[in-house]
Amino acid sequence: MQTLTKQKQSSKNNYIVRSPTLQTVLMVEKFIDKNSGEYKKTELFRKLPRKVMWQTFQVILEYLESIHKIAYDNEGYVVYIWSPELGKKYKNRKDLEWKPR
Repeated sequence: MQTLTKQKQSSKNNYIVRSPTLQTVLMVEKFIDKNSGEYKKTELFRKLPRKVMWQTFQVILEYLESIHKIAYDNEGYVVYIWSPELGKKYKNRKDLEWKPR
């Protein structure tokens, strides 16, 4: 009976997507920044400096896309689109300040 319970628990754990560490997210982001537009998703995954689980890699790409740091071109290449200079330019504009009502 205990064996069955352990099997059920371990199979439930297989469905949980692993959360990437900050170090892993930054490693992937930096690699994409340096190699922007050179690789499609699968190629990028294989070329990373450190091994990452595919599910974790997918989570990282979804996150980077959701915060508008990466995009995909028409052919599926991963492109780094974040511009710190542009962010700094708009950060201090008074007409873009958020003011709660």
